[in-house]
Amino acid sequence: MKHILCFGDSNTHGSTTEFQGRYDYEDRWTIILEKLLGPGYHVIEEGLGGRTTVFDDPFKPGKNGLSAISNILQTHKPLDLVIIMLGTNDTKQVYNASVKSIAHGAETIIERIRSEDMPEPKILLVSPIKIEEGIDSSRFESYDYSSHLKSLEFPKWFRRTAEMTGSYFFDAATVAYAGSDCLHMTKDSHKALAESLSDIVRDILA
Repeated sequence: MKHILCFGDSNTHGSTTEFQGRYDYEDRWTIILEKLLGPGYHVIEEGLGGRTTVFDDPFKPGKNGLSAISNILQTHKPLDLVIIMLGTNDTKQVYNASVKSIAHGAETIIERIRSEDMPEPKILLVSPIKIEEGIDSSRFESYDYSSHLKSLEFPKWFRRTAEMTGSYFFDAATVAYAGSDCLHMTKDSHKALAESLSDIVRDILA
């Protein structure tokens, strides 16, 4: 059995784009991925709304991905693969982070994973989807137009991070997109992302 940890934010949790809530179990990319991979693969869903790479949310404690990753790894070990899809929440105004800093946050998580007392899993770094231009007027007060602009640079910097750390890379924005709230993936995007990742995961774990 191959064990795969999906470590992310609300787009891994499965938050809907139309209203506050969560897509049904069978419609989330993590669950679709497990079904596509078939017998012999176990996909572990570890998505938390608002999770960042390394930043502490001053209004909602417990969102720092780096602070959480060790306990999560120890809970689910041994793992064959960790899929990381974080960075979207790092674009919030409160963090004032450059995309280079956000990518460095992802690098720090990768380093922490490899320092754990456990068999070292392979790592797939997924660059998040694009935040749409209309985020300024959405229900999310913490984002502005700069969040959209930063998200356009995700592929460039996350690819560099993957190369520097010897991790695998995929750009989610090539197959998935945000819906009406400008931030969360559509149901179709969950399916498309799972389909793309299933081929990559098979190759990685072959």
